[in-house]
Amino acid sequence: MLRLVLPLLMTLTATPAAADVVVFAAASLKTALDEVAQQFQAATGETVVISYAGSNTLARQILEGAPADLYVSAAENWMDLLEEQAGVAARRDLLGNRLVLVAPAGAPGMADGRAGGEIGPEFPLMERLGGARLSMALVEAVPAGQYGRAALESLGFWEHVKDQVAQSDNVRAALTLVARAELPLGIVYETDARAEPGVQTLGFFAEAMHPPIRYPVALLSAEKPSARAFYDHLSAEAAAGIFQNHGFQLLPAEAD
Repeated sequence: MLRLVLPLLMTLTATPAAADVVVFAAASLKTALDEVAQQFQAATGETVVISYAGSNTLARQILEGAPADLYVSAAENWMDLLEEQAGVAARRDLLGNRLVLVAPAGAPGMADGRAGGEIGPEFPLMERLGGARLSMALVEAVPAGQYGRAALESLGFWEHVKDQVAQSDNVRAALTLVARAELPLGIVYETDARAEPGVQTLGFFAEAMHPPIRYPVALLSAEKPSARAFYDHLSAEAAAGIFQNHGFQLLPAEAD
């Protein structure tokens, strides 16, 4: 399998001030979470600084001492690891998502399947690839890649396609390769596909084909009131509307 090492999607360009709320978040959240942060900043005057990358990379950075106030993962396993090894002040499941297969927008013979189709065992995946590579996030570490591999295994595709997978460090990087028509197909989240006009959705993978896609959020320390305020804001009605507009599924609120 080819691994493509692309730059991380990082918005943390300078050392944050002590009063800033520093958030480490899965790359697939970027479009929606930027909007939520802007909403919070306008309402409170607090500054939110967000660093985006693969959930695995961010969890490891926090464990190595990176100064984050909140962590939002695209999978429970990385949150579990962080909680076990470092502890958290509060944690809740925030959002759900869906996995889709995308192609470059306007690609010949690629009708948009957003209205229709569940990807099943009869889908001509290898024919559609035509000997080219399938764009995915890292299948052993990044949640989108792990979910995607599980779906391909469930459908009986993995053994046929595993040597044609181009792996990127995060799901937005995998999406970009398809949007630029550098690769003909990719597996990303539905919210990524909606955020990128350069791709079209061919179909979705049924939830039964992979582990449930859950985005847990953790408050890493209770010492900063502004961080707790943003943690609470992520589950507020105003933020929920933004997440829904970007295609995320809202999960039932749970006590911390």
